[in-house]
Amino acid sequence: MNKKTTLSASDDLDEAPPWTAEDFARATRRAGLQPVGKKLKINITLDPDIVAWYKAKAGGRGYQTLINTALREVMRGQQLSDIVRETIREELHVA
Repeated sequence: MNKKTTLSASDDLDEAPPWTAEDFARATRRAGLQPVGKKLKINITLDPDIVAWYKAKAGGRGYQTLINTALREVMRGQQLSDIVRETIREELHVA
């Protein structure tokens, strides 16, 4: 609600004031009290068996979140392997 909105003790709380575009613009999306970053909507083509497997694993809903998590794990694993390779190169160069 914006600064102009006021509630008094006599107001019926079931009759919440309407939200303005400004209210929505300042809103923060949260999950478990933590702000959630905005997602980027893209079009991607996946093999049907991959989609079916993730849908079955997720029970139909939330399969995109599982795919996102799997991609993030691969990305982090790649970053870790890059760090290990760089460290080994540095150690071999010193020796």
